[in-house]
Amino acid sequence: MKILAIGKNYINEGEDKNVGKTGNQIIFSKPESSLVTGNKDVTYPSFTSDLRYEAELVIKIGLRGKDITEAEAENYISEIGIGIDYTAKDIFDQSREGKGPWDLGKGFDGAAPISSFKPVSSFPDLVDINFDLKINGESKQVGNTSLMIYNFAEIIAFVSKFMTLEPGDLIFTGTPASGTGKIAKGDRLQASIEGDLLLDFKMV
Repeated sequence: MKILAIGKNYINEGEDKNVGKTGNQIIFSKPESSLVTGNKDVTYPSFTSDLRYEAELVIKIGLRGKDITEAEAENYISEIGIGIDYTAKDIFDQSREGKGPWDLGKGFDGAAPISSFKPVSSFPDLVDINFDLKINGESKQVGNTSLMIYNFAEIIAFVSKFMTLEPGDLIFTGTPASGTGKIAKGDRLQASIEGDLLLDFKMV
């Protein structure tokens, strides 16, 4: 099982997505041990004092595929959920300064809480899906897939040039361009897709 993620993939309303569309998608991975499922509380990691949240739609792959075309790519999505891509920013910045890999800052235990999934058939238009994140009841992030620089199909086609996608693989598809920030112990995170609350947990 692979957990992949794309960086810097959303624009704000009114911005030109073609400005950021260079063809060089930023793809990184997280280990399976980073997942937290079933709305279990997440332990704040002891090694960081600067934990950042990013709410993202997560697509689950349903078919095995390699060199998938954009025209075929949506057929490879079986389900859609929502998750949090956590970054230990102090650790992450140390890695970047040394031009090292992101693993420790992005792939630690608890770095990827995810919701249950809904069948892709529940979404009539994959480029018009609303989602949001509230922290302690306050709206922090609001997104719509129309603001993605690279849509689901483009992500799948790009990734599958390099690696075979397998059933059960997960892809975090990017966070809204604004609203990310620090998280603290005791914070409650609630993430929804089209108003349906799917992810609800606390940092402990």
